[in-house]
Amino acid sequence: MNALDIAVICKALGDSNRLQIVQMLSEGEKCGCKLLEYFDITQPTLSHHMRILCECNIVNDRKEGKWHHYSLNCNTLQEFKKFIDNLYCTK
Repeated sequence: MNALDIAVICKALGDSNRLQIVQMLSEGEKCGCKLLEYFDITQPTLSHHMRILCECNIVNDRKEGKWHHYSLNCNTLQEFKKFIDNLYCTK
């Protein structure tokens, strides 16, 4: 994972709604309709947030009928975590 990938992920997670969505998805796959129930936002706004999370590969999107189901992309999150784990603070 290169610096640009990390920057895009950090930017995506810099929004509190998107960070909450990622936290919710850590419990398992969720339908967009269930995510929408949790937030006081419109469906187009949720779609905007989900597009950003999907474009940076943090979230997977699976369409079933007219509904979108979202889950975390564990490979991307593991690579991101590895990057964070390799940051050290020296005194």
